Amino acid sequence: MKTHLPLLALFLTIACHSSAQNVVKPVVITDTVRHDTDDPAIWINPKDPAQSLVIGTDKDQDGGLYVFDLKGKIVREIHDLKRPDNVDVAYGLLLGGKPTDIAVTTERFTHKLRIFSLPDMKPVDNGGLAMFVGDTTNGFRDLMGIALYKNPAGVLYAMVGRKSGPTDGSYIGQYKLEDDGKGQVRATLIRKFGAYSGKKEIESIAVDNELGYVYYSDEGVGVRKYYADPEKGNQELALFAKTGFTEDHEGISIYKTGPKTGFILVSDQGANQFHIFKREGEANNPNEYKLVKIVKVAAQVSDGSDVTNVALGKQFPHGLFVVMSDDKTFHYYRWEDVMK
Repeated sequence: MKTHLPLLALFLTIACHSSAQNVVKPVVITDTVRHDTDDPAIWINPKDPAQSLVIGTDKDQDGGLYVFDLKGKIVREIHDLKRPDNVDVAYGLLLGGKPTDIAVTTERFTHKLRIFSLPDMKPVDNGGLAMFVGDTTNGFRDLMGIALYKNPAGVLYAMVGRKSGPTDGSYIGQYKLEDDGKGQVRATLIRKFGAYSGKKEIESIAVDNELGYVYYSDEGVGVRKYYADPEKGNQELALFAKTGFTEDHEGISIYKTGPKTGFILVSDQGANQFHIFKREGEANNPNEYKLVKIVKVAAQVSDGSDVTNVALGKQFPHGLFVVMSDDKTFHYYRWEDVMK
């Protein structure tokens, strides 16, 4: 047996080295926030993409929004938000006759959306927009997920989720966002839709503007797919990513390789990895999603993520993948490192 010990040690060394190599490493780790990172969104600077920003939530009853540059440094902070959960960005909403980019976050304990102009992070929401007014069941108004959808006509909607809610097909609230006539944002409820298993919660929501779909993670169950256009109905189009997850289904990101092609990345929270599916589905069925690959990342227990295919300077020539990590940071990955 003694003659085999060096070979065994060599094998274990090679195996451990190979395993370490399979974990994708970030090129940037951001400054830490005060409490608990949860979800990021990428804002692309139209004048200079290399000066783009990442907006991230700090999830606490005394939480806030943090704005990071592409080096991971904090450049702006918004405090005193009551447990902001998820955040998303949209471009060109007309406010006071001026196209305005906005960041929208859910504020769980006040049941409101909070909206800030970009990149200056000035509030444009009259102190917050109340969601699910009239729902009196405990937890039905505690906000979590948010995704913004702009239809082909340029109308902007917020898809809003909650920590717990009804299982009757009305879990998500879709609100139209527009100028209130005074340069601030108002929200009008258009519909409630979406199945909910009732097992855990629904946090991550993502919208594919070009294809017109909304996806959300029903934790412990799978990813649900619906039409983003309310006029197309409330039927569920797909429930996929049902197997192979260690714990919760979490952050959803969509990387676009063409007008109708690309990848959907879903966080397997308990395993520190992402399951990747074709954005367009299968050739004979756009609502069928087969696993393409699994990518392990250095970020730990990731809730939220965001991705862009836009080149953001020399450091991210094929786009940026931002992932929340539970050590109060966000990790920045090169897209080419994720997909090899």
